[in-house]
Amino acid sequence: MLYIKIHELHKRKFKVAQIAKELKVSRPTVYKYLEMTFDEATAYTEQPLGKKKKLDHYKDWILAWLEEYPHLSSAQIHDWLLERYPDLVVGGSTVRTYVRGIREVYQIEKKVIVRHYEAVPEQPMGKQLQVDWGETKQKTVNNKETKLYFIAFVLANSRHKYMEWQARPFTTRDAIRCHENAFQFYGGRTEEIVYDQDHLISVSENAGQLLLTAEFQSYVNERKFKVHLCRRADPESKGMIENVVKYIKGNFADSRVFSDIEDWNERARQWLERTGNHQVHQTTKKRPAEVFLLEKQHLQPVSSLLSYESTNNQSITRSVSKDNTIRYKSNRYSVPLGTYQTMSENLVWIEVKEEDHKTLVIRREANAEVIAEHVISSEKGKLIQNRHHTRDRSKGIKELKQRLMSLFEDQLQAAAYLDEISQRYPRYHRDQFAIIYKVIQQYPALVDSVLRKCMIEKLYNANDFRDIAHHLNTLQDEPAEEVQSFYTSSLKHSHIKASTRSLNAYTSILGGRA
Repeated sequence: MLYIKIHELHKRKFKVAQIAKELKVSRPTVYKYLEMTFDEATAYTEQPLGKKKKLDHYKDWILAWLEEYPHLSSAQIHDWLLERYPDLVVGGSTVRTYVRGIREVYQIEKKVIVRHYEAVPEQPMGKQLQVDWGETKQKTVNNKETKLYFIAFVLANSRHKYMEWQARPFTTRDAIRCHENAFQFYGGRTEEIVYDQDHLISVSENAGQLLLTAEFQSYVNERKFKVHLCRRADPESKGMIENVVKYIKGNFADSRVFSDIEDWNERARQWLERTGNHQVHQTTKKRPAEVFLLEKQHLQPVSSLLSYESTNNQSITRSVSKDNTIRYKSNRYSVPLGTYQTMSENLVWIEVKEEDHKTLVIRREANAEVIAEHVISSEKGKLIQNRHHTRDRSKGIKELKQRLMSLFEDQLQAAAYLDEISQRYPRYHRDQFAIIYKVIQQYPALVDSVLRKCMIEKLYNANDFRDIAHHLNTLQDEPAEEVQSFYTSSLKHSHIKASTRSLNAYTSILGGRA
């Protein structure tokens, strides 16, 4: 395509400089294509940058992304490469040069929108955190479109970022929950937090005397940080978070396919670690993750308990994960199986009780019945699990065995059969007993006949027990002599024993030595 355009303009008497300006390529590139034949140009474009480059192996992916999404930046291409190929080691400048070459050769133009911000003074470490909300429209795996909402945080000094997503608009309670998660992520809070005049947190700027929503004011009183609301139509005063929101939309979310909110949030955390907080910041010329290690020491610690929750009779919510756990203070705490529902909001209310020891209380709704209680762990990264929140353990093996035995006419024979199964399948005897129990429920009139047949044939396996039950059930419609033959066949031939040979006989046949 570039070859054809260059030669068309050349035939129209365009000068080399004019061709270069029109097609946004360099003059050496124009000279090079003018000296080529069409076949030479075709061969050259198969290796787009003329000589072998480090990213040539990934050319097809890069070209496909640019052709489908021409607006992608080289930084986003870099992130997508690292996401698809985690072991790839390549610098940002290498990716920029390669992407620029691809755009030039294949004439994939990018429209650049420049936004200007007024310079603001650098903030000292631990001084300021900026917060804002955003929303995007994403394609789903079903090729539909869904709207997603996110809240973003950025430390003003280190530019260290944090974000959370959900599939519904934020409420004040959601905002508080995300603040708590952000404080846990950072390991503390700043002296001041900067916001836009959002209805979730503020009622009015009130000429400098801020009027916050009652719920958020209670939260601020508890956490004791200063609130700075930006003046209306003054985004420059929080330009850092404005850029972060734009960065999240343009790099992480842009053209990414949505499956479910848990997966989306997990990919967002990976993006923060891989790109958002790892890549060198263009203003500070440092990696946010590295500067954060210093700024973290200047953050003010936050307690694990929000006292205003109990005084206001309110609780902080937590999201229930697919594995039926919630996160609190860097640990996971279990909730009963089935708490997580696929088509549900999956929020629970938590509160902390301080008695002899700190206890985490979990409810479906505020002031509703308690569904789980856990002693709060002082460690981090642990799974605190109530054994009753896993599979049903209300019936022990002995109780289950006794229950099965009571369903047979000959309980002694049943006990012997079940004991043999336990010895043969010590790790799976519960599963074996469960299969037998289902068979008894399905064929209650046949179980004694099945047990006798299994004992005669020495079939100590629940699957065999089930198969014989199925077979006997089909024989009920057969003539009586067929059924009787089935019962007596094993007895009739039980005295027959197969002949055996000595090992020497087989050795001589194979030509070996005895």
